[in-house]
Amino acid sequence: MPLRRWSLRLQPLVLVALLSLVPLGLVACAADQKPLALGCASSPSPCLSGSAVVSLDTSKGQVLLTLDGAAAPLTAGNFVDLVKRGTYNGTAFHRVVREPVPFVVQGGDPKSADAKVPVSEYGTGDFIDPATGEARQIPLELKLNKEPQPRYGQPLSSAVLNRELVLSHQRGAVAMARSNDPNSASAQFYVALEALPELDGRYAVFGRVTKGMDVIDRIQQGDRIVKASVIEGGTLVKGQP
Repeated sequence: MPLRRWSLRLQPLVLVALLSLVPLGLVACAADQKPLALGCASSPSPCLSGSAVVSLDTSKGQVLLTLDGAAAPLTAGNFVDLVKRGTYNGTAFHRVVREPVPFVVQGGDPKSADAKVPVSEYGTGDFIDPATGEARQIPLELKLNKEPQPRYGQPLSSAVLNRELVLSHQRGAVAMARSNDPNSASAQFYVALEALPELDGRYAVFGRVTKGMDVIDRIQQGDRIVKASVIEGGTLVKGQP
């Protein structure tokens, strides 16, 4: 599920070319539409109650992630569940973009932990739930200030609403990668290498790097997560926390 880069600082022709590569449909403007009835109450996936601290022991050192179950209960809960299952152990950081400007470090594809899978297929995998034999996918989850619950299923097209997001793409933000479908996030995630406001309202941020951003800055494509573990919090619940 590759995440593509665009920047408002680029020249118009370059911007148009890059936008054609972004796996996000810009046709639907959902800001004024009623949010879909998706979320913890109707999802078979667990949700995070409270917060969690996750340790990523990588080939370049340790990274600590603090996940926000209040603002992103379903997205953070999905991530914690996959950590507890060992899904991320041995997976590769298959996409690292630092040029022409810092963008993201992306990883978490379960396929990349399988030595039989060619590198060319990294970034195409989902988590396959052993209980169903099917790919687990979760809806886009966006929490706005002054709204009691997150919105689900539809990107925001309004800059005004984007400024109200509880979790935004600041440097060190941890968010879910996905395909064109806003409800196709599964296991792959990325860390923002700088503030990326152009991604706000389009991709779900669910936490941030609280220790080891220097490690993230050293990660190269092909480096791996040796082990991921929950070291604090991480209470998972079915239904609304």
